Amino acid sequence: MTERKDQGDKIGSYELAVEEARTQVKQPPLYRVLLLNDDYTPMEFVVDILESVFGMERMRATQVMLEVHTKGKGVCGVFNFGIAETKVAQVKAIAQRHQHPLLCTMEES
Repeated sequence: MTERKDQGDKIGSYELAVEEARTQVKQPPLYRVLLLNDDYTPMEFVVDILESVFGMERMRATQVMLEVHTKGKGVCGVFNFGIAETKVAQVKAIAQRHQHPLLCTMEES
């Protein structure tokens, strides 16, 4: 006895229950980009970095710079891994070009 296949949803006299697979999309981890305090990088330079690399308004950039200065570190933003890594590299390159020891790092949020 040979079973017949019809239209993909019946095999012989049996109907198949087809349920679509539900894919769960997991959000990628986010990373905080941090500036770390040092005793040599001018405050105005830090504000300029925050404005140019992170797109902050002057007042917000000044607040973050003061947080870096008083607390030892400050959060510049939260990004996916690729963007966070790029921001860290940009800050390091600009600081190095201007001969400032400004430290920038990232940590999982």
